[in-house]
Amino acid sequence: MRLLTVCLLALVLGRAATAGEFVLSAYCPPALRLDDAGNCVLHSQYQAYASLYDKGVGGLKTGLPPVRDGFTPQQIDLGRYLFFDPLLSADGSIACSSCHDPERGFSDGQARSIGVQGTPLQRSAPSLWNVAFMQRLLWDGSKASLEEQLQGPLYAAEEMGGNPQKLLAALRGNAHYRQLFSSAFNDDSLDLAQIYTALAAFESSLISLNSRYDLYAHGVHSALTGPEKEGLNVFRSFVARCAECHTPPLFTNQQIAVLGVPEAEGRPLDPGAAATSGDDSQRGGFRVPSLRNVALTAPYMHAGNFDSLREAAAFYTGGRGHAVPEGENLNLHWHIWDPELSDSELDRLVDFLMALTDQSFLPEIPKTVPSGLPPGRAPGLAPPGTHALHSHPVTEFDHEALP
Repeated sequence: MRLLTVCLLALVLGRAATAGEFVLSAYCPPALRLDDAGNCVLHSQYQAYASLYDKGVGGLKTGLPPVRDGFTPQQIDLGRYLFFDPLLSADGSIACSSCHDPERGFSDGQARSIGVQGTPLQRSAPSLWNVAFMQRLLWDGSKASLEEQLQGPLYAAEEMGGNPQKLLAALRGNAHYRQLFSSAFNDDSLDLAQIYTALAAFESSLISLNSRYDLYAHGVHSALTGPEKEGLNVFRSFVARCAECHTPPLFTNQQIAVLGVPEAEGRPLDPGAAATSGDDSQRGGFRVPSLRNVALTAPYMHAGNFDSLREAAAFYTGGRGHAVPEGENLNLHWHIWDPELSDSELDRLVDFLMALTDQSFLPEIPKTVPSGLPPGRAPGLAPPGTHALHSHPVTEFDHEALP
C-alpha cells in the first residue's frame, strides 16, 4: 500500500513538474462522451426525446436540433488554449475570451464590446453557450458555421486586427504551439484549417443543459419554485408568447426577428440582418438569442440597450413599434404586440429566466497560455481563477428513473 502511495505521489509530482509543457487533455469535456472512433460526442437526456426543431413551440420533453460534435479531446483542448491566448490578436492585447468570458456567460458585460486599441465595436458580444446547436451565427445571422464566423473577429481591423499570414507566422513561430498542433492533428503542417477547427472544437464543447429548468423538464417538478413555475406559465402563454421565438430547449428558434429595439441616444438605427442579406424586410432585424444563462449576460439586446432582465422584459409590453425611430418603417415581427403584462407577471417572468442559469460545465481558464501572454479576460475581471478543467460534477440522468 505504501509503495502504491509513493508511486502515485511521484506521478502527481512528475505531472506538476511538466505542467509548463502544455500537455493536451485526453478526456472529453463533461457534456460529451468519447465514442469508439476517439471523438467527443454529445451525451444528454434531451437526446431521448423527439425534436420539434423548426416545427413548433416545443414542450418540456422536446429534443434538440442537430449538434456540431465529433472533435477529438486534443483538438478541443488545443482550441481552449487558442481561445484564451492574446497571441491571436494583432497587438497581443485581447483574446477571444476578452469578449467571451466564462465568468460572464461567455459574453463580456459590455453594451458594446471593445476591440484592439480600445476600439468600441458596433454591437455587444453574444454568449457562446450551446453554439454547437446554432445554424445561424452572429447577431445578423449571416454565418452558418463556426469556422466561417470566427474569421470575422480574427481579421476585422477593429476587432482582433490580424490577418491570416500574421496569425500563421505567430503560431508557427511558437515551439509550444507547433508541438500542440502536431499532437492534436497528427501532422506538422499547422495550417489555417487546423486553427479554425481547433477553435470550433472548443466552442462546440460549451454545452449548458443542466439548469434547474432542465431538471424540471426531465420530470423533477420540485426543481422550480412556485414563482418560477408561474413565470414559466407566463413565458409559454398565448399572451406573452415568449416561447414562440425563444423555443425550448435551446430557448431560441434561431430566426431573424425585427423587434423595433431602440438604439442608444445619438446613434443611428443598426440595419441588422438587412446589411448582409440585402433583404430590406430584415432592416433592424437580429438573430433571436438563446436565453440560457441570460442572467449572466447583461446588458441585453444587440447593443446592450437594457441594463437588466426586468427592463428587457418590460420592453415587450410597451406596445408594438413604440420605440421605432421617427422616419423608420420597420417590418416588425408579428409576435410583437401589446400583451399588457402586469408588474407581477413581469417579475415572475424574470424569476423563471433566472432558473435557466447553468455553468456546471465551465471549462478551465488557463493560468498560462503557450504565448506567455496573460490569458484574455473580459474588462474588469481578475486573472484566471481556480476552475479545474473537467472537474465539475457531472449530472447523470437515469433514463429509467425519470418519469
